Amino acid sequence: MPKQEVARRLLAIMVADVVGYSAMMGADETGTLTQLNKLRLELFDPTLADHGGRIVKLMGDGTLVEFHSVVDAVNCALALQNAISERNAKVGNAGKIEYRIGVHLGDVIVQDDDIFGDGVNVAARIEPIAEPGGIALSEAAFAQVEGKIVAVFENAGPQNLKNIAEPVNVYRWPNDAPIGGTSLVQASTGLGLPDKPTIIVLPFENRSGKPEHDIFADGIAEDVIYGISRFSGMDVIGRYSSFSYKGQRPSVRELRRELGVRYVVEGSVRRGGDRVRISVELTDSKDGLQIWSNRYDRQLSDLIAIEDELVDEIVAALPGRILEAEKDRVRRKPPSDMTAYDHMIAGRLNHHKVSPDENMRAVQHLNKAIELDADYAEAYAWKACTLGQSLEFGFAEDTAAVESEALQMIDKALSLNEEHVECHRLLCEVSMMMHKLDRAEAHNRRALTVNSCDPRLLAQKGEVLTWQGKPDDGIPWIEKAMQLDPFGAPGRAHLLGGALHAAKRYDEAIKAYSMIPNPSEGCLAEAAACHARTGDEDGARALVAEALRQNPDFSVEKYSSGRFFGEAEDTNHLSESLKLAGLPD
Repeated sequence: MPKQEVARRLLAIMVADVVGYSAMMGADETGTLTQLNKLRLELFDPTLADHGGRIVKLMGDGTLVEFHSVVDAVNCALALQNAISERNAKVGNAGKIEYRIGVHLGDVIVQDDDIFGDGVNVAARIEPIAEPGGIALSEAAFAQVEGKIVAVFENAGPQNLKNIAEPVNVYRWPNDAPIGGTSLVQASTGLGLPDKPTIIVLPFENRSGKPEHDIFADGIAEDVIYGISRFSGMDVIGRYSSFSYKGQRPSVRELRRELGVRYVVEGSVRRGGDRVRISVELTDSKDGLQIWSNRYDRQLSDLIAIEDELVDEIVAALPGRILEAEKDRVRRKPPSDMTAYDHMIAGRLNHHKVSPDENMRAVQHLNKAIELDADYAEAYAWKACTLGQSLEFGFAEDTAAVESEALQMIDKALSLNEEHVECHRLLCEVSMMMHKLDRAEAHNRRALTVNSCDPRLLAQKGEVLTWQGKPDDGIPWIEKAMQLDPFGAPGRAHLLGGALHAAKRYDEAIKAYSMIPNPSEGCLAEAAACHARTGDEDGARALVAEALRQNPDFSVEKYSSGRFFGEAEDTNHLSESLKLAGLPD
């Protein structure tokens, strides 16, 4: 008798199971079967048909379905869970039915109308890993849909499945995670791929009562979208998707479900007489809490100039608020749950605390980010910056080795992304720390060509000019950055104070230093120097006392030589001012 050939096929396999089926049947057998049959007839089966799915067989509370496309299978799973969730909200707990769904791409044996083999077994084994109302994808399935659909999947890591020889990496979509149409898959992964915050700018509401003002409101929103898109720390939903909500009032939770956004920008425009008022607010979609809001009132003398000014101010403010929110999130997050992006943020937080131990912790976090994602340009750039800081403040024991490693990190960051704004900003900082001002200027100029409205880059431009011996040219850049981002102004006041001192504008420098909420000994010393230059000996004495209380070993020579001036006369001018204030040599 001739040997029968085995028919094999590569298929997308879906297994869907009712959560808590046995308990439901035990409590109300007839009612459960009635509800389940109704759900299948009205919702389940039509959704499968719409997405090209074929029911292979029903298994009591479970369903085995085959698809020729993984994208169709996952889109079907998302549509099912979304529709079932909406149904459950209407029927209440008494009629509530939830599914877990598993999807796998694998080779199967086809016999008659049935399918068998490891491909089916993997789909069946990963289905219980999904949350109630959620979806689990195998690595093979996830690879096929990445970049092709909207959903946020978490990497649950390798899973040992019964009767499956090798562990299978599984991705999960929780029941409260975002879903939507077609465009994007974001992996908030345990592997740590950078998971940047995603933001949507909704069309600004025209509250003027005049339809002809819609154009102005739309123009503001469009320019804000474009402006934010130049900040490399965020992914911005495009205009087409944003403006699909024009005339609607979607909740932030809806936007999170539909587009996977973390932050939502909403605004309104009111024009009346010769004035325009624009209100803007930023909301975290996870908890619905407002992070930031502001209102801009302007005289409507030059519409185009007003629009440019408003957009610049809004765009400059938003990234800073989002970064603060991301820092708070990482501070609250257990270390075991951190992704590469989270380790990068944590490293930045440690870097900013400026001490040997914090620098070491920053490097550890950044090394972990790089371990999780070897192509993470920003992590290499921040590591270079942290190593540069260890050189600046004397934390490094082997300075030659640390400088060499910092330069390697710079080269690696640029090799990964030559146009990355944040990389060039950080590499400018490292170059200043290494007293390589020409290189610092080049990196800052490169970054500004990509994003000319980032207040960090504007302030950095002013700082570079100050170190190059051109403080009068640098001051307007720093002032512009502080004007665009009032929230961050106190953090940049030391740059303005230093530039004004270098320009010998001592009274103005004193005002700048007074803006700093918790000045370091260096800022206190420079403020004292400015008071001494104006003849205010009492003011200088008080500031010197506080500086020495913070650092009894403060030395004029050590401090002055550690500044980044390219001209000896600027270093000497600072030294003379500090000595005039009474600080020790």
